[in-house]
Amino acid sequence: MALTLTRKILVRGCFLKSSYPLRFFVTSAARKTVFVSNSFGKFRVSYVLCAYSHLLNLQCFCSSSVQQEKLSWEGSSREVLLRKLESASKNHQVGEAWETFNDFQRLHGIPECHVVNRFITDLCYSAQPHWLQKACDLVLKIQKGKADLLQLDLLAKLSLSLARAQMPVPASMILRLMLGTENLPRSDLLSLVFVHMVKTEIGTCLASNFLIQLCDVFLHLSAEKSNGAELIKPDTMIFNLVLHACVRFGSSLKGQHIMELMSRTGVVADAHSIIILAQIHEMNCRRDELKKFKCYIDQLSTPFAHHYQQFYESLLSLHFKFDDIDAAGELILDMNRYREPLPNPKLRQDAQKPYLISIGSPNLRCGLKLRIMPELLEKDSILKMEGKQELVLFRNGKLLLSNRAMAKLINGYKKHGKNSELSGLLLSIKKEHHSFGESTLCSDVIDALIQLGFLEAAHDILDDMELAGHPMDSTTYKSLLTAYYKVKMFREAEALLKRMRKSCLVQNLSCEMVVSERFSEVADKSASFTDTSSLMDKSDLAESLIQEMREEAELSTIYKLNSSIYFFCKGKMIGDALKIYRRMQEMKIRPTVETFYYLVYGYSSLEMYRDITILWGDIKRNIESGVLAVSRDLYETLLLNFLQGGYFERVMEVIGYMKKQNMYVDKWMYKSEFLKHHKHLYRRLKVSNARTEAQSKRLVNVQAFRKWAGID
Repeated sequence: MALTLTRKILVRGCFLKSSYPLRFFVTSAARKTVFVSNSFGKFRVSYVLCAYSHLLNLQCFCSSSVQQEKLSWEGSSREVLLRKLESASKNHQVGEAWETFNDFQRLHGIPECHVVNRFITDLCYSAQPHWLQKACDLVLKIQKGKADLLQLDLLAKLSLSLARAQMPVPASMILRLMLGTENLPRSDLLSLVFVHMVKTEIGTCLASNFLIQLCDVFLHLSAEKSNGAELIKPDTMIFNLVLHACVRFGSSLKGQHIMELMSRTGVVADAHSIIILAQIHEMNCRRDELKKFKCYIDQLSTPFAHHYQQFYESLLSLHFKFDDIDAAGELILDMNRYREPLPNPKLRQDAQKPYLISIGSPNLRCGLKLRIMPELLEKDSILKMEGKQELVLFRNGKLLLSNRAMAKLINGYKKHGKNSELSGLLLSIKKEHHSFGESTLCSDVIDALIQLGFLEAAHDILDDMELAGHPMDSTTYKSLLTAYYKVKMFREAEALLKRMRKSCLVQNLSCEMVVSERFSEVADKSASFTDTSSLMDKSDLAESLIQEMREEAELSTIYKLNSSIYFFCKGKMIGDALKIYRRMQEMKIRPTVETFYYLVYGYSSLEMYRDITILWGDIKRNIESGVLAVSRDLYETLLLNFLQGGYFERVMEVIGYMKKQNMYVDKWMYKSEFLKHHKHLYRRLKVSNARTEAQSKRLVNVQAFRKWAGID
C-alpha cells in the first residue's frame, strides 16, 4: 500500500556541504517519489532521511518560508512499468512502449494475456515494417513458451497487417502458427490476407504452399470425423485468389495441383473458377481436361457469353496447338450460335446445381470429381479478372474471331488441303451473322488469299459460295481476275471472266478492260476514301496470315505425347509413361517441364523416390545444355520428393539450382517436411563416428540442410 508522508521543503535552493557520493540520492529522495526496498520489505522515507542526516547541512532546513509537498509510494516496479506501458500506448509512442515492454520482460517475464494482446495490437497499427516485424518476432517467441496468451483474433489481425505491408514471409509464419493450432480466422478475413499476399510472386508462392498445407490438415481432420474440420475449410474465393495468382506468375503446374485439392476438399468451382482453370489447362496444354467443361458452358444463356469469352479463347488456342483444325472450326460454329435463355424456371434451378467434372480419365478408379456451377457468378467480387483477347473477341453481344485466329484457321485448312471445309465454315458464319447485318468475313478471307497469291484457294471458295447460293459481289471477282492477269494466268482469267458474264457481273468487256476498270476503282478509292476501316481489316488479315506462315509451326506431337504421359501417370501406369518418354528421346523431341513434372508425379504416387533421382540426372543434363528452363513448380516437387525419400545430397543440389536462378525457397515448408519424416535423423551422430564413407557424406548433407533450414 502506498504511504503518504509530509515534510517541509525549502523553497530556496540549498546545497550540501558534504562531498559524500550519496548526497544526490538523498536530495532526490527528498524531492521525488522514492522506490527503496530490501529483502525485508520497504523502508520508511524517514529512515532514509535519518540514516544520512549527518551528511546534510541542517541549517539548510531552517527557513521561515516553507510549504508542504506530498511524497507517495507508487507501488512496485511491476505496476509502474505497466502504467508506463499503458501511457506510451495511449500516446502512440511505439518506441517507448517497446522499451518498457522489454524492461518488464527482463524483470518479471511475459505479462498477462490482456497486456500482451493490447501491446501487439498497438504494433499492428504501425505503418512501419520495422515494428510489424518486431510484433511477428515477439509472437513467435511467446508461442514457444506461453502459446495460450495468443488469441486468434490477435494473430488474424497481425497476419492481415503484415500482408497489407507486403511482408508475405512473416504473414505466412503467423498463418502457419494458427494452422498449427487447427484454428483459423473467418473466411472473409482470411481472404483479405490472401488478397494482399498474392500481389507478389513470393507472396503467391507462400500463399499457394499454405493453401496446400491447409487442405492437408482439413483432409486429415475430416478423415478423423473432427468437428473442427469445417471451421478451417477453405472456400471458393480463397482457391480463386491463389489459382488466379498462379496464372499471373506462371505457376500453372502448382495450380493444377491446387485444382485437384479443390476437388478433394469438395469446394465448388464457380464461374470465376472455371475461367481460371481454363487458363491453367491452356498453360499446361491439357486440352482433354478443358473439353470436359464445354458442354456445360455451351448451354448457358447469352448474358454469360462475355464472361466465358476467355474459356473459348483458351480452348481454341489448344485446338490450334494440337493442329486439330476440324475441332477449331466446330468450336467457332458453337461460339456463333445464338443462345436462348432457359425459359422454364425448373430447368434454371436444375442448371444451378453442381455438375461433376472428372479429373483425369473417368475410367480410372482413383479419379477425382470436381464440382462446378457455371452459372454461379459473383458480381461484386474482390477478384479482379483480366483475360486476353488474342483469338476470340466480344463485340455487340457476340463472340467473334480476331484476325490472328482467322489467319490460323485459313493456314490450317490450307495446309491440310481442306478448302471446301473452310468454305463451309465461312458460309455457316455468314448465315449466323445474316440477321445482324451483312458479314464481310468471306470477302475478307478471299481478298487475303488473293493478296498472298493463293489464287487457287480463293477461286475454290468463290465457287463453293456460288454453289451454295451465296455468290460474292463483283468486286471480289474483279480482284481475283486482276490477280490472274498479273501473274499471267490467262487461261484461268478467261474461265473466271466467262463465269462473271454468265452471272451478269460484267458486260461484254474484254479481260484487259475489266482489269483496267478494276485498277481505276482502286486508285479512286485510295484517293478519296476517308474511312478506311474495311480496307484496313483486309490488310490486317493478310498481314496476320503472313505472320502466321512465317512463324515456325509448333510441334503438336509434344503436346500429344505429354497428354499420354499425364494419363498414364495419373493412372499409376508408370511403365507405359516411360515408354512414351523413351519414344520422345528416340524421335529427338525435347521434353518439356510438363514432361518431367508428370513423370515425377507418377514416380511419387508409387513412392519410387530412387527413380526420381535418376530422372533428376536427365533434368540436369537438359538444364546444362540450355534446352530446358525449369520452373519453380518442378523444383518444389523435386525438393519435396527428395526430402520424403531421404536423398539429402539431391536436396542440396536442387536448392543450389534455385539459388542460382534467384528463386525464393519456402524454408518453413521444407523444414516441416523434414521434421515430419526425419526429425531425429543423425541428431547425435558425428562425422567422425560414421561407419562408412556413404554414411559420412549423407551426414554432411543432413547437417547442411539442418543449418540451411534453421533446425536446431
